Amino acid sequence: MQISPDIDQPASELKPMNILGSPLQSTGITALTGLAADLAEREAIGKPVRIGIIGAGEMGTDLVTAVAHMPGVEIVAIADRRLAGAPKAIEIAGYDADKGAICESSTQMNLAIENNQIAITRNAADVVSNELVEVVIDATGRPSAGAEIGQSAIDNGKHLVMMNVEADVTIGPYLKNLARKKGVIYTVGAGDEPSSTIELINFVTAMGYPVVAAGKGKNNAFNIQATPDDYREEAERRNMNPRMLVEFIDGSKTMVEMCCIANATGLVPDKPGMHGPDCSLEELQDVLCPVEDGGILSQKGCVDFTVGKGVAPGIFVIAEMSHPRIRERMNDLHLGPGPYYRFYRPYHLTSLEVPLSAARAVLYGTADMQPMDRPVAEVCALAKRDLKKGEKLDFIGEYCYRSWAMRADDARHQQAIPVGLLENGIMTCDVKMGTLLTRANCDIDETSTLYKMRKMQDEMLGY
Repeated sequence: MQISPDIDQPASELKPMNILGSPLQSTGITALTGLAADLAEREAIGKPVRIGIIGAGEMGTDLVTAVAHMPGVEIVAIADRRLAGAPKAIEIAGYDADKGAICESSTQMNLAIENNQIAITRNAADVVSNELVEVVIDATGRPSAGAEIGQSAIDNGKHLVMMNVEADVTIGPYLKNLARKKGVIYTVGAGDEPSSTIELINFVTAMGYPVVAAGKGKNNAFNIQATPDDYREEAERRNMNPRMLVEFIDGSKTMVEMCCIANATGLVPDKPGMHGPDCSLEELQDVLCPVEDGGILSQKGCVDFTVGKGVAPGIFVIAEMSHPRIRERMNDLHLGPGPYYRFYRPYHLTSLEVPLSAARAVLYGTADMQPMDRPVAEVCALAKRDLKKGEKLDFIGEYCYRSWAMRADDARHQQAIPVGLLENGIMTCDVKMGTLLTRANCDIDETSTLYKMRKMQDEMLGY
């Protein structure tokens, strides 16, 4: 689709037009294609994709700001438990102060949305049930919240974009199956490392080349004993929640993200916790390849990460190209002699890309990334310090434990507890730092919605 003046106008009078119908400013773009064109059409006819956001923290604020610059999509509702975060997000995005409207009822929400305002509520249920919301984005980061939001959004016939990867690795197959039955889309959001890696995996496998390894460069320093107290000052400087920063630093987020990729593709951790080699971008294809070829992998088809320089914040795929003619061409293109080749994207735009997933779900009925029906990996946990019998467990990125990626069959064999289920668990015996948390040393809260959904997922899978 091209948004332009009347085609009967003399060519000499035609001017390049942008998506809103005003002259382009020396961008060179005279026509739009694909999703950009379809969003421009929604903008032109006054029917933008209507998004509801759950969570107005760092991710939610990024979403509001990103959408403020996009045609054809708009944020119409935000659920924020403290209420204060949503108006601040709206202000940061550059809207006038009256753009947000705090609402106490569905009637007030509808009136605000119809008045081109963003309805703000404390209650996530008010957003996911609102008839004017087409797609819900979970920007909470807590698997327990993700379970309740996901179930409610899907039950209300909303497409669901999951930024809450911790929830996806815990109950993703269940939510996907529920969405399929309801005729809506469940998708992991674009922009984070998992979905960005999937783009490269799709590119490579569409050409017919097997994936040897896929993963990311670790963004932050790697300190497996990190706690919020250690990083509070840095977190405040970076406008982050200290717990969230620690989840990145202690490796928990990396374990979650690689497990997410594994369960969407069938790639597996080569060993518990993966290798995480200290290798540079230039060395990736020589290190993340089979042992018999000089690498560190015991098998092909793995997820992993590197702490080496030059990779973060990018993502990579190592593919095998064994045919001599293909290798000859790759060498001519200055990509090396092979047979293992590195494909690399040097960035991921996190929250800024997520609205694209919402748009594709609504316009095309497609998901950017989904788990397979049966997981191949599990995110479990190791004690971050010595834990005592009777001690109550906290949350990922805090003081008690860190995430640990395993093959799903190994996790079941050892009765390892999925990390998303550990919050409010109780230690049943003393354990040393580094011990795997299992049914033998920990009781979990079986009253939570998340536990009940995980139990239904396990029953669905025949476990």
